[in-house]
Amino acid sequence: MAKTNSNKIFDRETLLDLTVNFIPLFIILFFLVLFLLIQPWGGGLFPMALMLGLLVIPFVGLAVLTYFSGKAIAGAEKSSTVYYPGQAGMPNAEVTHGESDDEEPQALDSGSEHDGELTDGETTDAETADADAADETETADETAAKTTNQDES
Repeated sequence: MAKTNSNKIFDRETLLDLTVNFIPLFIILFFLVLFLLIQPWGGGLFPMALMLGLLVIPFVGLAVLTYFSGKAIAGAEKSSTVYYPGQAGMPNAEVTHGESDDEEPQALDSGSEHDGELTDGETTDAETADADAADETETADETAAKTTNQDES
């Protein structure tokens, strides 16, 4: 089981998830600094205010969105089962943290069914149909064997 530091808001995995937001933040910051140093539209008040507004407003909005996204991701990782990458749908997958096998599984928040995922002990309709067909074949074979035994007697 992976150890997590509960004092930190964002752990390493959460920061990796938020990288898609950090990259645009750095791009906006780069152009903000570049345009403040070079001033391609002159030093007038209106062009400077327009340029700063078009860079600062999206920067602040994306920074706020990134922060709340990070809190949501970190909260979801702490309150639900987390598997190693690519192993969530595999049987006997090892849990990194969250629920253990001894705990009751949490109910889905959406109130919907399991969305087609199988849990331990569940079978698909195809597996059930195959098992029923095998039972019918076995029953027919037993009936034929009994009839053959009765004919020989």
